[in-house]
Amino acid sequence: MPAATPAADAGRPASSPSGSVTATVGASGFTTTDMVLNIGPQHPATHGVLRLRLTLDGELIKHAEPIIGYMHRGAEKLFEVRDYRQIMVLANRHDWLSAFSNEIGVALTVERMLGMDVPERATWTRTLLAELNRVLNHLMFAGSYPLELGAITPIFYSFREREELQAVMEEISGGRMHYMFSRVGGLRDDLPAGWLHRVEQAIGAVRGRMPELESLLLGNEILQARTRGVGVLSTATAKGYGVTGPIARASGLDVDLRRDQPYLAYGELFADGGPGRVVTRTAGDCEARLEVLLEQIHVSLDLAQACVDRLRSMPAGPVNVKLPKVLKVPEGTDYVATENPLGFNGYYLVSRGDKTPWRLKLRSASFNNVAVLGELLEGTLVADMVAILGSMFFVVGDIDR
Repeated sequence: MPAATPAADAGRPASSPSGSVTATVGASGFTTTDMVLNIGPQHPATHGVLRLRLTLDGELIKHAEPIIGYMHRGAEKLFEVRDYRQIMVLANRHDWLSAFSNEIGVALTVERMLGMDVPERATWTRTLLAELNRVLNHLMFAGSYPLELGAITPIFYSFREREELQAVMEEISGGRMHYMFSRVGGLRDDLPAGWLHRVEQAIGAVRGRMPELESLLLGNEILQARTRGVGVLSTATAKGYGVTGPIARASGLDVDLRRDQPYLAYGELFADGGPGRVVTRTAGDCEARLEVLLEQIHVSLDLAQACVDRLRSMPAGPVNVKLPKVLKVPEGTDYVATENPLGFNGYYLVSRGDKTPWRLKLRSASFNNVAVLGELLEGTLVADMVAILGSMFFVVGDIDR
């Protein structure tokens, strides 16, 4: 039997004595093996302590496995040994860029099971703070994402705008990240004197300077080369993995709980003639995800201004409901989901009539948004991995919960 030539063996797998495939003979006659590369958990190309286990053929990603759990703090179990007032401080933290929205989800779930009506003034203030928090979240990613592509300038612009809004958020709550201003039954305090005027000034300043930030990003040839057509997430794949928020809308999924299942004051804001609208794109690539994020900032600023106008027209009144010394939720179950800045954030509460929940399950946005990475990264280049990863807009604590 004649010996096999390199050409005859091209593309044929070479086997180890045990029979497992360990190498491939290419058309050039060279034998190559796949390389397993760990990106993270501590790595400049990852957000926080996320780990990606990549199987590479040269620079091509053949398989990608997101490995999570490095920040797992057992928040759901900690919920079960704290009363409903204390849960707020834990829920505040799993997505530290969406802290106020996290608080709102817990409060709405408990209030609905209690059959509690919250004062209108508190409802509109909650909506205002939720939209300001959304802008803060999006500005963080709008600045940090270009940083991962090699552009340092945009983050200085985005943080300048963040400080405008951080000032009014800090004034009303005392916190810069963990606001702890929402309560079951309403808010902790009423609005400070002159605060609405300062909020309006901050909204105007951010809106007026956003074109400066956008001019660095939209239409930028280098950014387009790194993001256009890269990391395309199809509508079907986004649906299959439960991807939500800006990432899903960039893939053509026209879904937003503020419009589709209104809570707080969103029913009025997203009604015909209201400032609310859902931003979508169809390309599903990294560029589309960034475009959705930037346009949503403008929508949230419009919503916040509408809340300011409404609150100014309201007479003074209570911002919370007086609660009993021991707050117990009636026996039963309920699930409430809100449109957090990064997607659906849901709390499934099971109560046995005690002052602590028997079970409080958290459906976080970032978990599903990262789960799709395994499919999204296959067939891409290592160089594009950073661009794709950064465009998924997640917070690691929100994955691990």
